[in-house]
Amino acid sequence: MATDDCNSLESVNALMGANNNPRHIAIIMDGNGRWAQKRFMPRAFGHQAGVKAVRKIVEYCAKQEIEVLTLFAFSSENWRRPEEEVSLLMGLFMATLQREINKLDRNNIRLRFIGDRTAFSEKLQAKMAEGEEQTKDNNALTLVIAANYGGRWDLCQAIRTVTEKIAAGELKNQDISEQLINQHLSTADLPEPDLFIRTGGEQRVSNFLLWQLAYTELYFTPTLWPDFDQCSLEEAIKSFKGRQRRFGHTGEQMLDKSIFLK
Repeated sequence: MATDDCNSLESVNALMGANNNPRHIAIIMDGNGRWAQKRFMPRAFGHQAGVKAVRKIVEYCAKQEIEVLTLFAFSSENWRRPEEEVSLLMGLFMATLQREINKLDRNNIRLRFIGDRTAFSEKLQAKMAEGEEQTKDNNALTLVIAANYGGRWDLCQAIRTVTEKIAAGELKNQDISEQLINQHLSTADLPEPDLFIRTGGEQRVSNFLLWQLAYTELYFTPTLWPDFDQCSLEEAIKSFKGRQRRFGHTGEQMLDKSIFLK
């Protein structure tokens, strides 16, 4: 979010969701494989346990009136994993969609996907489109699944679209701005993440929402994803609420909201 976006009291207040919760939480769900290995089980067992954790976190976010939950399900780099594991993940992805779409719809949850879908099977692509269409009018929570997604890919596809419009005469070079680029990202219809969480102990963003995380609060936890539950998320949100987000202003300015009325 640009500093100019915070030049009014209204825009500052709009940054916070219900009960001062973050409006948008983005999570890298790391640690499924290690969770299984600690139990002397195959990695597939960990991925299945990870799906159960997703269900609990989605339910909690909906109850807490979080507007958007974005989950990094499969990165563009994950294709480098062993072929057997990739195949298992694709099968689990398909089975989960078949099982969960109706449940999401009944709970008024909107399902969205971001990422390059062309690498997936036609059957899986069709299921993804079906889920989006079925839930498009729901408004309790927007659940965004990042699948075959990479932050660099997102920027490249946005810039490619902008340059094509310039070549077609729809835009001029001088039209290029942060706002224009943002409008062509895969998350253009969503608020930027307020809170980023990575489970599993690693402390990096791993090519996830690179543009969108510019002003996001970062939270890292050693908890492996299958063990990340409601209490774990509450701790992350508590940490978020204890921080002061300044967006280029001083701490004193953010405390004195009257300055935004000038």
